[in-house]
Amino acid sequence: MTVQGESAEHQWVDDHAGPVVRPYAVTRGRARPVTGTFDLISLVTATRADVSAEIGLGPEHVAIVGLCQRMQSVAEIAAHLDLPVGTIRVLLGDLVARNLVQVREPRTSAGLPDNSVFEAVINGLRAL
Repeated sequence: MTVQGESAEHQWVDDHAGPVVRPYAVTRGRARPVTGTFDLISLVTATRADVSAEIGLGPEHVAIVGLCQRMQSVAEIAAHLDLPVGTIRVLLGDLVARNLVQVREPRTSAGLPDNSVFEAVINGLRAL
């Protein structure tokens, strides 16, 4: 269905960004990564400088590897590439499976006090 006066081709073009590609097209319809879960604050680093010759990688994969020459969080990658975090997670799974990026997951909550301590602090602050 087209808006009056617009061709079907014009509907899929953004004036600033060019052709619009849906996230499911970028991930080839996949909603989950082939490996990993990738927290928003997981840190990603590329293991190689140039991956442009790799078969089966899309431009988004290449952009992630280029961006991750310096350590980036998953949230930063999504923001820089203007893609949903879920899409970035799927693409990162592809890159991890090919050993093109290394992901450092955030530390677990070991060593942190349990929730009862935090609840007591919050209740104390509310009482002020």
